[in-house]
Amino acid sequence: MTKLPSCHDTGVVSADPSIVLSETVLSAVRSHHAFEGCVEQLGTAIRLGVYPRGSTLPPERELAERLGVSRATLREAIAALRAADFVQTTRGRGGGTAVSFRPQKPSSRRARALRPRRDELLDTLVFRRIVEPGASHLAASRDLSGQQRDFLVTAHDEVVAAGTDPAKHRQADSRFHLAIAAVAESPHTSRAVATVQGDLHDMLTAIPVLEVNLDHSSRQHRLILDAVLKGETTKARRVMESHCDDTAALLRGLLA
Repeated sequence: MTKLPSCHDTGVVSADPSIVLSETVLSAVRSHHAFEGCVEQLGTAIRLGVYPRGSTLPPERELAERLGVSRATLREAIAALRAADFVQTTRGRGGGTAVSFRPQKPSSRRARALRPRRDELLDTLVFRRIVEPGASHLAASRDLSGQQRDFLVTAHDEVVAAGTDPAKHRQADSRFHLAIAAVAESPHTSRAVATVQGDLHDMLTAIPVLEVNLDHSSRQHRLILDAVLKGETTKARRVMESHCDDTAALLRGLLA
């Protein structure tokens, strides 16, 4: 998995954050579940806003290599995403596959649909409490390059800019957490954070958006960002633990 450059690297990272974040979310799938794995990973990347609405997916060759599948399997997965209205494909010169997925607003119907997954999702909250504070601690321990610092600040500022728009805020929030995992430079940690963010996204789009919670979350995001940028490992872990605890309490209360 390609990393964001650290202070010891000499390469140049693309200015497009979706390229960096996609490397956090997408990885080689298991061969005996290649089609399903492609659909799962690409669908998750789109839902979390790694590829926002209106953006274009990377070329087939690049995606196939990253996912470790044949281009035929990738085309089948993209066809499934097309059927689910996640993407639209334009053929011919200058064509490509554009994201058409419209971020979802909170819905009580989705809350009811999550009931069969109750035990799994509750365990996700436990797992997240272990994984994301660890990712924050690890990110704070790194000697971050200027590009990595700018990447984190930009991801944070996008959450602030989303304001109270529920769909935009949800995706920007996910991208901020994925960005922290990306600069931690641990592929296993990044995959774990991507997994819990996928489940968390499903839960948070099933409850009402509460302005007081957004304000509280924004303050915690700022503290996490500052701690990571200053190399304060213990503070980064502790604030992320509080952030995870508060979100878990909200979800347990509203989703029961």
